[in-house]
Formats: sequence, C-alpha cells, structure tokens
Amino acid sequence: DTEVHVSTVIIDRCEAVEFDAIVPDASGVPLFFKGDFMWRGFHGPSELINGSYKELIEQHAELGKINAALSMIAEDSDKHVFFLLNDKVFSYHDQTLEAGNPKAFSEVFPGIPKHVDAAVECPKGECVRDTVIFFKGCEVFHYETQTKKVKSSHWTHMPNCTSALRWQNNYYCFHGNQFTKFHPVTGSVTGTYPKDARDYFMKCPNFGLLSNHTERERCSHVPLDAIASDGLERAVAFRGNYFLREDETHRDGWHASLVSEAFKEVQSDAEAVFSHARLLYIVKDNKVFAYKSGEQYQLVEGYPKTLQEELGMEGPLDATFVCGDYSILHVIKGQQMFDIELSVSPRAVVHEARLPFPKVDGAMCGPNGIRVFVGAEYFEYKTPKLLAYSRMRPQAHKITLEMFGCDH
Repeated sequence: DTEVHVSTVIIDRCEAVEFDAIVPDASGVPLFFKGDFMWRGFHGPSELINGSYKELIEQHAELGKINAALSMIAEDSDKHVFFLLNDKVFSYHDQTLEAGNPKAFSEVFPGIPKHVDAAVECPKGECVRDTVIFFKGCEVFHYETQTKKVKSSHWTHMPNCTSALRWQNNYYCFHGNQFTKFHPVTGSVTGTYPKDARDYFMKCPNFGLLSNHTERERCSHVPLDAIASDGLERAVAFRGNYFLREDETHRDGWHASLVSEAFKEVQSDAEAVFSHARLLYIVKDNKVFAYKSGEQYQLVEGYPKTLQEELGMEGPLDATFVCGDYSILHVIKGQQMFDIELSVSPRAVVHEARLPFPKVDGAMCGPNGIRVFVGAEYFEYKTPKLLAYSRMRPQAHKITLEMFGCDH
C-alpha cells in the first residue's frame, strides 16, 4: 500500500488564501479547496479532503494538488462533481468515485490542454450550448459537451484565474484572494473589480477591508443568520457581527451597523429573531433577549430569559416569525415547524408540521406573506398553512439581487 502523507497544518481561509478550486456540490453548497483541506459553505472550519474525497489524496503524491473542479449534470440527469488533477479526471456522484475513474483528461475533454488553472460549467441559456469553460493563463477554452467542439480565445483583460465558480447564474474568476465577475461568453467585466473574496464569499469576523460595511453586507453571499421586522415596520437582517436595517420610508434602502453597538447584550451571531407586541426578540445560545424598538434598541427589564422559560422549548432554533398582530409564534427547528401560542402562560407547542426544506436560515412575515431564507435564495408563501403543507417549493428569489438590490 502507498503511504499517504496528509498535511496537518490548519489553514484559516480568512488569511488571504488562494484556492486551488471552488465548486458547488450536488446540493448546491459551495466547496472550497486548498492543498489537503476543504471548506463547506461560506463559514466554518476547514476539514481534510480525505474525509470526503479520499481518492484525490491517495493520488496526491503522483498527481499533485487539485488543478480545477466543476459541477455538471451527467447523462443520468444527476449532478456530478469533476476534479481535474494533472492529466486525470475524477468524477464523483454523492462523494463516491464513479466506476472507471480516474480517466485520462484527453479522453474526457479532448482538445483541451492538460494542467489547466481553472474550470467552470456554463449551461445552455447562459452559454449558447452546454459548455465547460477552461482557463490556462490568459487563454480561455469553451468546450461544448455534446459536440466536443473547442473554441479558444485570449482574455488578456482578465486576471489569470486560479479557480472559477458559477454562483446564482453569475460567473466568478478567483485570483489570489480576490475575484472578478465576468460574462461567460465574452469575458466582459462590468463594474468595479477585483474585489476581496473575504468580503463577499466567506464569514471573516475580524476582517473587513471595505469601509462601506453596507455594501459588503448587502452583497455578501454568506447566508443570513436571522431576519424579522423590528416592530416599527423596519426589516432587520442579521449576519455575524453586523445587521442590516431597512430605512423606515422604504426609499433609502438598507444600512449596516454592528450588532454589538445596537444590541450590546447579544454582541454577534443572532440565532433567530421575531417581533411581537412592538418588541424585537433575539434568540441566542438558549437565551431570549427582548428589545424595545425606537431610534435606539433598549433591552426590556428582566431579560434575557432562558429559551425554556420564555417559549417552553430548547434550542438551537433555525428561524422564528410572527404574522401581523397574531399571537402565534412559528418556530423552525430542522425540518419541523412548531406553533407556540404567545397569549397564554406557560407557553407550549399547539401545532407541529413538517416543512419542504431540510434546513432554513431564517424566515419573516410581512404584509405580502412569508419569506423563507435558504442559502442564497428566499421563497415566498402567502400563509403559514401553505408553508406547512405545500410539498412543492415556489419560485426561488435571489436575496442579494431582489431583496438588497446588489448584483456583485
């Protein structure tokens, strides 16, 4: 047996990491790779690649690090993740290496030079036909997966991409710790780039090059922690150390502030929020904090209380919301939604339902119904009953674009 040597040096991706590859898995969660390590999603610690894709590490000594990765729907109509190492291609389905892999790069992608720097899938509709875009230096190769035709060009206006990602129908070239958004067919770049990846693609509490915190928080792809109306018809959205608050007139957009300045008892990382009887409630670490809403938020005397004391249940909670002047609090934990009657004491669950989402990040109720936040998207339902009993998901909406008006 070949002895596999795995690096034990822990890498912090908030320390200006240049990623080897970035690719969404079959469920759409972005995976970031560097050396022997990988990260799932936009926050959380690194883990060793060999826990999920052990064959990549077993071939490490012979083939070296991951050159590129991409995600494509294969002939079986399932999403497969392809890793490119040296002159080999590894195709995985549900983290299982498919039979016959690895294959020669020239067999899977004929006409493309090996040792590419980055690759990204481009489906029909965004490209003319289903295509994979390969980057090698300033050379770019568009490979049509059905016809196997290759069109090469030079994008000298672009930085050399070390990894590439298709996210929310947008295309990103990562170079060093920065990224540039580009058009997948022409390579054209619109807007001010490059931008620092740590501002938009990961949760780095002690980092913030942008003096404009509002732009970063509006445009970040990191999922929200919690969202609600604050009791004065202003929406408040929490993420890490910051929260965004909608202008009272709804004309002046959203503004970011530090959680620790407005809610000093909470400090950061709200778990769930809801408003009831003109108070804003924040749940964190099995405690409930109640605040009076106004120009400043003021902690109500007697708070925080334990979650058990306040709501009759244990955390952690994924989301909470109350609709209008109703006294029913809807609590989401995992795939279950619990209804708690707030007008009685002690409080207890009066109804329970199973939701069509494995996990949600947040939920809020407004004049037009309920918004459920999952990753980079939100889904709208007219009533809690429809949310509880609909088996089909409604149309997805992009949080950054449709809610915060940002298209970075």
